[in-house]
Amino acid sequence: MFTKKPPPEEKRMVRANDREYNERFQYATNYITTSKYNILTFLPINLFEQFQVAANTYFLFLFLLQLIPQVSSLSWFTTIVPLVMVLSITAVKDASDDYFRHQSDNKVNNRQSQVLISGSLKNEKWMNVRVGDIIKLENNQFVAADLLLLSSSEPHGLCYIETAELDGETNMKVRQSVSVTSELGDPNNLSQFDGKVVCEPPNNKLDRFNGTLYWRDRKYTLTNQNMLLRGCVLRNTEACYGLVIFAGPDTKLMQNSGPTKFKRASIDLLMNTVVLWIFGFLVCMCMFLAIGNAVWEQVVGSRFQNYLPWEPPVNSFIFSAFFAFWSYVIILNTVVPISLYVSVEVIRLAHSFFINRDQQMFCSRCNTAAKARTTTLSEELGQVEYIFSDKTGTLTQNIMNFNKCSINGNSYGEVPGPLEPKPKRLDFTPFNPLADPDFCFYDDTLLESVKVGDSYTHEFFRLLSLCHTVMSEEKSEGKLVYKAQSPDESALVTAARNFGFVFRSRTPGTITTTEMGRPVTYTLLAILDFNNVRKRMSVIVRNPEGKIRLYCKGADTVLFEKLHPCNQKLINITSDHLHEYATEGLRTLTVAYRDLSEEEWDTWSKNHRCAEKEDQLAAVYEEIEQNMVLLGATAVEDKLQEGVRETIALLSLANIKTWVLTGDKQETAINIGYSCKMLTDDMTEMFIISGHSVQIVKQELRSARERMTELSQNKDGEKNEGCGDTCFKGATRRKGLQRSAVSDLMDNISGEFALVVNGHSLAHALEGDMEEEFVATACACKAVICCRVTPLQKAQVVELIKKHKTAITLAIGDGANDVSMIKTAHIGVGISGQEGIQAVLASDYSFSQFRFLQRLLLVHGRWSYLRMCRFLYYFFYKNFAFTMVHFWFAFFCGFSAQTVYDQFFITLFNIVYTSLPVLAMGIFDQDVSDQKSLEYPKLYEPGQLNLLFNKREFLICIAQGIYTSMVLLFVPYAAMSNATQSSGEPLADYQTFAVTTATALVVVVSVQIALDTSYWTVINHVCVWGSLGSYFLIMFGLHSQRLFAISITHFHFVGSAQSTLSQPVVWLTLALTTAICIVPVLALRFITLVLKPQLSDTVRYVQLVLQKKRRPAGSSMASTWCNVGNIWKDRPGAKDGSRRSGYAFSHQEGFGELITSGKNMATFAPKHSSSWIDTLLKKKHAHSSTSDLGECTPAVSHSSSVPGSLQDVPTEEKSQ
Repeated sequence: MFTKKPPPEEKRMVRANDREYNERFQYATNYITTSKYNILTFLPINLFEQFQVAANTYFLFLFLLQLIPQVSSLSWFTTIVPLVMVLSITAVKDASDDYFRHQSDNKVNNRQSQVLISGSLKNEKWMNVRVGDIIKLENNQFVAADLLLLSSSEPHGLCYIETAELDGETNMKVRQSVSVTSELGDPNNLSQFDGKVVCEPPNNKLDRFNGTLYWRDRKYTLTNQNMLLRGCVLRNTEACYGLVIFAGPDTKLMQNSGPTKFKRASIDLLMNTVVLWIFGFLVCMCMFLAIGNAVWEQVVGSRFQNYLPWEPPVNSFIFSAFFAFWSYVIILNTVVPISLYVSVEVIRLAHSFFINRDQQMFCSRCNTAAKARTTTLSEELGQVEYIFSDKTGTLTQNIMNFNKCSINGNSYGEVPGPLEPKPKRLDFTPFNPLADPDFCFYDDTLLESVKVGDSYTHEFFRLLSLCHTVMSEEKSEGKLVYKAQSPDESALVTAARNFGFVFRSRTPGTITTTEMGRPVTYTLLAILDFNNVRKRMSVIVRNPEGKIRLYCKGADTVLFEKLHPCNQKLINITSDHLHEYATEGLRTLTVAYRDLSEEEWDTWSKNHRCAEKEDQLAAVYEEIEQNMVLLGATAVEDKLQEGVRETIALLSLANIKTWVLTGDKQETAINIGYSCKMLTDDMTEMFIISGHSVQIVKQELRSARERMTELSQNKDGEKNEGCGDTCFKGATRRKGLQRSAVSDLMDNISGEFALVVNGHSLAHALEGDMEEEFVATACACKAVICCRVTPLQKAQVVELIKKHKTAITLAIGDGANDVSMIKTAHIGVGISGQEGIQAVLASDYSFSQFRFLQRLLLVHGRWSYLRMCRFLYYFFYKNFAFTMVHFWFAFFCGFSAQTVYDQFFITLFNIVYTSLPVLAMGIFDQDVSDQKSLEYPKLYEPGQLNLLFNKREFLICIAQGIYTSMVLLFVPYAAMSNATQSSGEPLADYQTFAVTTATALVVVVSVQIALDTSYWTVINHVCVWGSLGSYFLIMFGLHSQRLFAISITHFHFVGSAQSTLSQPVVWLTLALTTAICIVPVLALRFITLVLKPQLSDTVRYVQLVLQKKRRPAGSSMASTWCNVGNIWKDRPGAKDGSRRSGYAFSHQEGFGELITSGKNMATFAPKHSSSWIDTLLKKKHAHSSTSDLGECTPAVSHSSSVPGSLQDVPTEEKSQ
C-alpha cells in the first residue's frame, strides 16, 4: 500500500542522454516547492496548527458543552460563531501567505530551458528537466540545475558565472569544462555523448564536488571547477552546455535552504500558558462552587422542595452539584473570551499596515516600500536581542571607491564630511579623455603631481595599471569596461586610468597601456598570483626599453618584511598614513617594486618552470619578492549602504548584538566590521578563532574566555575576589558543572570584546560537544563575525543561539544564500537588493535598505510590543472584573448558576461595550514619539527583558480584576440593601441590582482604559466615550416597552434602566464604586512615578517640558549643527587605533594562471554599477552613570530631525 522510501544514496551514477537508465534510481525531479500547504492538505494542517492554540481547543470544548440543555444557560451560537470567525480569519491569512509562496514556486518551475532531446534542442519547463539531460544555457540566464559543464562558446571550455544567489558574492568566477568534452559544442556531437558520471551523493557543500567521468574507456577527475550550480547566472559567455547531475531538492542551493517553518510569537506561547492557568483556575472555581451547591442543596435547598423542586434528571444534591459544575464552566468562561484572539489578529494586522505605509521606510531611489509579509510577529520586533546579518548587499553596496593614497611619504585624498563645505570634484576629462566620468576624487595636489611629472607618482600609478588580473573590453574608442574578480582591483585600476595610466588590453604575454597619452606595451613575463597565505600578488614585466621590473602589492604586514633596509624611514611615514586610513575604516594596501637584471630573471625563470607543487611555487615566489623598494599605499572604501554605521551603533545602544555571517574571507570581513563600526579601536580585545581541529578550536575558545575573565577582573578591580583563572579552568573542566559555571562566569564579563571565527573553525565549533564552548564565548562578545560560512552554517549558528539562549533572533540578508538563515530565525528580514528576490520571498519583513532596520525595531517593534502588552493586561483585567462578579454572587444565590447580569449584557460586553476602546489602545497607543524612540534606544530594553507582560504582570492584572469584581458586587449590595426609592419603596430588587452592577462595571473599565491610554487620538476618544454612550443607548432600548411586547421571555428587564438610573442613590453608588476601584490604582502609579520612575516616564516628562518651553528655532538649529559638528570632529576615525591590513582582492585565487595560459581571452559585456552613496558617519553618544536621568542621554539618530537630550531641560526642572 505504501511505497518504501529509497535508502540514502552512497554515490550517484548518471548517464548522459539516457533517461531510462537514470530513472531506475528514482532521482528527484527538478520541481521545487517552498510552500507549506496544497489544496488537499490546507484544511487539516491549518486546523491542526490553529488548535495548537489552547484557547481554540478550549472554546471548542465549551461549544460541545453548550449543546447539552441541562448544562447550558446560554445559547450554543454564542461560542461557535466567534470560534468560526477566528479560525476563518486566521485561515484566510495563512492561505494568502502561502499563495504568494506558490506563485513564486510556479514562476521558477515554469521557467524555460533548452533541453537536448533526440538530437535537437527543445524548450522545456524547469520542472520537467531530469537528471542526465543535457541543457543549453545562454548569456545572463539562470542555471536550472546543478550541471557538469561540457562545453562553452568561449575558448578552452571556459565560462563565467555570478554566484550572488549562492554565496552573496557579486564578483565573477570562472568555470572550465573537462578538456575531452570542451570541443563537443555542436548539438549533434552532444547528442551522441554517452559518458557516465559517478560522484558524491547530494549535499550542501558549495565549494566541494568529487566525481569521475567515464567515457571511451577512460576516466577523468571532476571537481567543483567543472560544475555550474543552480542559482548561478551565466555572464559574459554566449552559450554553454551542461549535464544535469542534481535536480530540484537535490541541488546544493535547495540543500542549503531550510524547510518553511511555522513561526509563532513568544507572546502566543505565553498566552497559551496563561490560558492553561486560567482553565485550571476556572476548574478550581467551578469545583468549589459545585461543592457549595451540593452543601446548600443538602442543608438549605431540601427545605424548599415543595415549591422549588429539582428538575429531572436531577434527583439528589450530587446530581445538582454535577450539573452546577458544568453550568459554572460555561458562565465563567468569559475570563478568556474568544474575542481576545480576534482582537489580537486585528491589532497585528493594523501594525503590519503601519509598517507597509511608513513613508520613512520607503526608498525613493529604488521605488520600494517596506512590507510586512506576515502579521503574526509584530510584537516580536520589540524583543530582538541578536541580529544575524549577511555582509555583501546587506551592509555594503559592494562598490569600492579609491579615497586616499600615500606616495613617497606624501598623503593625498580628501573625503568631505557631511557638514564641511564640499570641495570641488576633480574633472579629469581635459587632462585625460580616457578617464572614467564616474570616478570621484577631490584632492587636486595629486593631479598636479602627475601633471608635473613626479617620478614616484608616475611609478605608483604605473604599478596600479600593470599589477592586477583585470580583463578589459573596449566597446568603442575610449569606452573601456573592466571586469575584475573583486571590486577592489577594479577600483585601483580605475584610479590609475583617471590619473593618466590607462590599462587598455592584455594578451597572454603582453599588457597594453596608455601612459600620459602615449601607448605603451609591456611584455608580461610572469604573474605571481594571490592566495590567502601570501596576501600579495606580483607581476614581472619588461618595458619597451628592455628593463625588467617586478611590481608587487599586498598587505602591509607581509610586504614590509620584503623591503630593502634602506626603506626604513619611508616605512615609518607610510605606517602612520596606513594607521590613519585604517582607523577611518578604509581597506589599505601597500605597493612596492624591484628592478631585476637579466641574469636574475633567467635564474629565477628556470626555478619557476621546475616548480610544480604549491609549496615549491611559494618558495620560488618568496625568493624573488625580496629587497623591494616601497612606493606607497592605497586606501579604498567599501561603500557601505546609507546609514549602516549609525544603525549598528543605535542598535548596539539598545542592547542588540549584531553578528555578521559572511562567505567572504577574514580580511574582508574584519575591514567591513571596522567600516561599519561593529569593530572599533576602543574595544578591549579581538579574538580570532582559526583552528583546523576540534582540540585547537576548543583551546582557542577557552583561552579567549580566560583572557576575557582576566581583563574583566582587572577592569573592575576584582582580581582577588570571586572566581579567578584557576577557578575558571577548574569549573570548565568539571563535566557536571561545565554549563552553569561557564554561563555564570561569562554573564559577569564586563568589557567590549569581539570574536572572529573562520568557516573551518566554525564547523568544529558547531559540533555537539563544542556548542556550549562556542555559545559561552561568543555571547560574551559585543560583536561576532563568522567568515567563509556556508548558507547552512548560517542557519546552524542562528539555531544554536535559539537553542541555548532565551532570546529573540532576527536574520537579515538579500541573497538566496541567506534564505536558510532567514527561515531559521524567529524573525526573517529580506533586503530587496541586487541579488534576486529569494531572500525577500522567504522573509517575514522586507525593505530595501539596512538602515530601515532601526525604525522597524526601535519604533514599530517597540510600539507593537508595548501596545500588545497593554492590550493583554487590560483585556484580562476587564474580563476578570466582569466574570468574577458571578463567583461572588454565587454565595447569595444558593450556588444555582444564576447570572448577575442580563443575558444581553453578557453577550454584548466583550463585543460592543469594551471591544473598540481596547482595540484603539492596542492599535494607536504609544508612550513616546517615534523620534524619541530613536533618540533614546534604551527604551527598547523592557521588551528584551519581557517586562511589560509576563507571568508576574498577568497575576497582578488578575489581582486587580478580582479586587474590582469584589468592589462591583459588595459596594452596590451594601449601598442598596436598605435603600429606598423616592416613593418609599425598597430599592433592593434583583433587576435594579443587576443594572447598577453592570453600569458600574462599564464605567469603571472605561475610566481605567482612559487612564491606561498614553496617546489620545480622535479615534481613541470616539471609541472610549462612544462605547460608554452606546451602553446607555442599548440598555435603554433593550429595557423598553416595545421590545418587551415583542418577546416577554427574552426582554424581561422592562423599565429597569429607567427606574434604576432615576434614583440619586444609584448615581452615588456608581461614583463611590468607581472611586474605590480607581483611586488605589492612581495612588500606586503616583508613588511609583515619584520613587521609581521608568525611563519612558522620564523621557515623557522631558518631552512635555520641551513642548512647554520651546527654544527659538534659530538657536535650536544652531545647537544641533554645533553638536553634529562635534560628532564629526570626535569621530572614531580621529582616534588612535591599531593598523589593519585591507588586502582583500580575491575571494579565491586570481586569474593569473588563466591569463598566462592564454585561456582567458573572453569577450566581456559591460556591467553598470549602481549609484555611489556617501557613507554616513557614526554619531557619538554621551555616556553617564551618575543618575537615572543620565541614562536617558539620547543617541543622535539618522531619523531624528531635531536631536534632543535631557541636557536641554533647565537644571531646576530636572530636579523636580
